[in-house]
Amino acid sequence: MKGRARAVRVTGEQRAELSRSLETQYRAGASIRELAASTGRSYGFVHRMLSEAGVPLRGRGGATRDRTSRVAAG
Repeated sequence: MKGRARAVRVTGEQRAELSRSLETQYRAGASIRELAASTGRSYGFVHRMLSEAGVPLRGRGGATRDRTSRVAAG
């Protein structure tokens, strides 16, 4: 059976370090899909890591301006 190789399980300090790295990049504007591609992990894995870390996730469609920007622009 050919297919994608299974990722190595990440535990302990390695998992905490990966979580911090993903959080930093996500807060800087990277998408979950971009993070998944750059780490070789699945979208679901990255989403779960961010959620477990308590990171507020953006809505679909990427980063959006805050309400005050929209009110000022309109």
